[in-house]
Amino acid sequence: MVVTVPLSVSRPLPVGLVRRRRLSCSCSSPFHPEVERAVESLYGKYREIDSRVAINSARVLTAFKNARIAPHHFGGCTGYGHDDGGGREALDSVFADIFGSESAVVRSQFFSGTHAIACALFAILRPGDELLAVAGAPYDTLEEVIGIRGPSDSNINIGSLKDFGVCYREVPLAADGGLDWNALGCSVRPETRCAFIQRSCGYSWRKSLGVSDIQRAISLIKAQNKDCIVMVDNCYGEFVETSEPPMVRADLIAGSLIKNPGGTIAPCGGYIAGRKELVEAAAARLSAPGLGVDFGSVPGHVMRSLFQGLFLSPQMVGEALKGGLLIAEVMKFRGYLVQPCPLGPRHDTVQAVQLQSRERLIKFCEAVQRCCPIGSFVKPTPGSTPGYASEVIFADGTFVDGSTSELSCDGPLREPYAVFCQGGTHWTQWALVLGEILTVI
Repeated sequence: MVVTVPLSVSRPLPVGLVRRRRLSCSCSSPFHPEVERAVESLYGKYREIDSRVAINSARVLTAFKNARIAPHHFGGCTGYGHDDGGGREALDSVFADIFGSESAVVRSQFFSGTHAIACALFAILRPGDELLAVAGAPYDTLEEVIGIRGPSDSNINIGSLKDFGVCYREVPLAADGGLDWNALGCSVRPETRCAFIQRSCGYSWRKSLGVSDIQRAISLIKAQNKDCIVMVDNCYGEFVETSEPPMVRADLIAGSLIKNPGGTIAPCGGYIAGRKELVEAAAARLSAPGLGVDFGSVPGHVMRSLFQGLFLSPQMVGEALKGGLLIAEVMKFRGYLVQPCPLGPRHDTVQAVQLQSRERLIKFCEAVQRCCPIGSFVKPTPGSTPGYASEVIFADGTFVDGSTSELSCDGPLREPYAVFCQGGTHWTQWALVLGEILTVI
């Protein structure tokens, strides 16, 4: 026997109630409550960052228009690369215009920021010259370039600056983590050929340097020796402020295209910018004396990505800064030491957090990796990495391998077990990641 069950007929809800229910469902926050609280407190700072993004974007657009960039500049080339359609020269011109320098060389053939810096240092230093680091010890990967730290077999001559007879000295930082202005005011000697300023904190627990700090340092250095070349490691600092070191008399800067100026899409490369004769000398170290910079093949899709990444970089740097602000606010609320503080000035895209234990550092990086679009299933493990003195752990599930303009973090396995966070194509990426982090540490 078939039993027919009558369907219950429900009365339709009032239209207003339906709308309210839909809105409440669609607006539920995907963020952890602590992250949501932090976001609400930071909107004023986010607007300040957007204002700087607009200023820098206008400067970049003007440079592209001045150079009359057109599709033929993206053609690329093969072999020796003699016929590239003017793309290399145009990219160099745009870069120099943006950064306020006489000249620039922007090339995919630079392996990294360290490689670009090394080319510049070897171009300007000769046996008997002195290299003076004015912001304390340099980043780990420069230690072997300079000769502070050598290979495991001390009998091997790897061609460091020290091996070529270049002397090295550094001015320690002041107690507050900034430049020691008193010491810097009497540190330059007649043999000091180059004063080296590292803008970002690197793996040190210190303040990053603003362009105004760099300007003051340059004035002190030039007052002691007007011929001393001032070189700035500009990594992580591009487009953070509305001016760049060459605009305040820095002679030379160098950096990486898989950091800020690559806009998250440049697949490789680095740059050197500054005084024309110094840039040409550095370019000869990348290629060979006499060859110059008017050769070297670059596939068309790479050339287009370098242009497009540079155009997008102010916006991407702005998002990285917002992400760093959010990390600082959330982690400080949890009781961790952060550098810089949420309301403090920002001079690079790096946000450091002291985690104070090996276990927490590893868990932090594992949580970040789980929230990455690439390799989310991979478990980061500490290990030895070429160029680094300590074990290092990296979380970098990025589309471009090693890109730190994309969301990533890393840190050396040594006291105070600080993690260094950077990148992100939108601040909400870090908002989601922080929810995962707060559940594990």
